[in-house]
Amino acid sequence: MPTHYQVTEVRPTAHLALHVKFYDGLAGDVEFEETHLYGVFEVLKNPHFFSKVHCQHGYVEWPGKLDIAPDAMYEEIKKHGNWVLR
Repeated sequence: MPTHYQVTEVRPTAHLALHVKFYDGLAGDVEFEETHLYGVFEVLKNPHFFSKVHCQHGYVEWPGKLDIAPDAMYEEIKKHGNWVLR
């Protein structure tokens, strides 16, 4: 059974910005600051790669099984309407 943390929709709204919707209907925006993108996440600086975002099995994902934590994203969006990764 799905949990409220599961992402059902994701779409890029700009480079380094996403709009997400969760199983329970909560929706909001996610923004990445370039300073947060290092290590495995550095590839997200590439606009073409970033645009390949998709939702699979309740996660926001990119090719290569790169994903972000749905529970942390949900909690920040629930509190603030958005999640800025700094």
